[in-house]
Amino acid sequence: MERELITNAFSISEVQIEETKIKAFNKDSRTNYSYRVYDGENAGVQFVQGEIDEEAGFKQAEDNLILERPYKFSLESGTRHRNKTEREYTDKELMDISAQALEYLKTKFPDFIFSGSIYTHKGIRAMKNTCGLDCSDTDCTFEISLGFKHKDSKDIDDGWFSIGQRTFDFKKFTDMAENYLTNFTNKVELPDELIIQTQYYGYLSMLHECLDAENLALKTSLLSGRVGEKIFSDSFTLMHDVSDKEAWFTPFFDGEGVMLPDDKRVYIENGVLLSGYADKYTAEKYGIEHTGSANFNMTDVANNGNVNLQIARADKTVKELLDGRLTVVPIVAAGGGFNDKGDYVTPVQTAMLCDGERFIGRLPEFAIKGNMFDMFGKNFIGVGSDNPIFNDKQILVKMDYSK
Repeated sequence: MERELITNAFSISEVQIEETKIKAFNKDSRTNYSYRVYDGENAGVQFVQGEIDEEAGFKQAEDNLILERPYKFSLESGTRHRNKTEREYTDKELMDISAQALEYLKTKFPDFIFSGSIYTHKGIRAMKNTCGLDCSDTDCTFEISLGFKHKDSKDIDDGWFSIGQRTFDFKKFTDMAENYLTNFTNKVELPDELIIQTQYYGYLSMLHECLDAENLALKTSLLSGRVGEKIFSDSFTLMHDVSDKEAWFTPFFDGEGVMLPDDKRVYIENGVLLSGYADKYTAEKYGIEHTGSANFNMTDVANNGNVNLQIARADKTVKELLDGRLTVVPIVAAGGGFNDKGDYVTPVQTAMLCDGERFIGRLPEFAIKGNMFDMFGKNFIGVGSDNPIFNDKQILVKMDYSK
């Protein structure tokens, strides 16, 4: 009988901010374990929060074999340990930086009120088994996430900005704050051509659903029957990428211990759909290749869905891709999303007009409209090679709008 242990540990130290003052300091640290045994046909799983004798954990997992969770696949092997940590901050350093950040905001932007949190986060995901697997992935970040409200505003919040770094750079924080707030009260109008500039993660939710291999097989995906076809722009390439330095807390192995070559798997290349994603169970069920896409299910056998989707960057910067055009950057966009036909609609409560790097002024409320095939097809401009505004990658895409 084979044994496997998945460990998920994290610690967070957080300074809570309310009305530009330190309200509270919170600290949380937890370690969870998933003890797993396999008899060749079924798995026994025992989830444990906190410390327990290892043999006792595996004994409870063995007792749970009677639940007959089917799992007849070979376990993985291989050794690798990755630590993305650049620096760990003490609680005192966190408090000192928080005080410094608040002092800067109060002095530089006295007409605004700030709330949110400043925190450090460390996470460790590890997996080992009796077949020779021994992997771990560690990450540690320093993050600032703040809502802001102008003193004359009647809204609860006027907007938010956040920055995550592995080594805190105070100037990057102040540059971001100045960009968001300096021209926030300068009212401008929407341009005739709407080019959205934003972090693209929310725009990939429909593709995440469509690329599920089971949805493709059952013909419930908008992409069913289109493997091998050109569906998007020549410049659109989409991949699962856990090597990405800007992705926080993304282990290089999946919930079944699978490690991919170069930590990547391409699903759409130059607009052509290559495949969907599948864990071992889904792959066997539909007679397709598994793609290392199993979730970390701590309480049961693995299930499909572990993909860290990334759009390949262009060779040009955001400004170069724009070639003199202006963009619209949504700051608060709540409600809406994709429907089952791939149409996208969402209201934008707060947005800024931008030259690609710097905000020019605040726009009136409007609603974005588009379709997934247009967004990543004829209306796709690209993902810049640099990281203006968000300290992270961002998409440029043409959209329709209504005021």
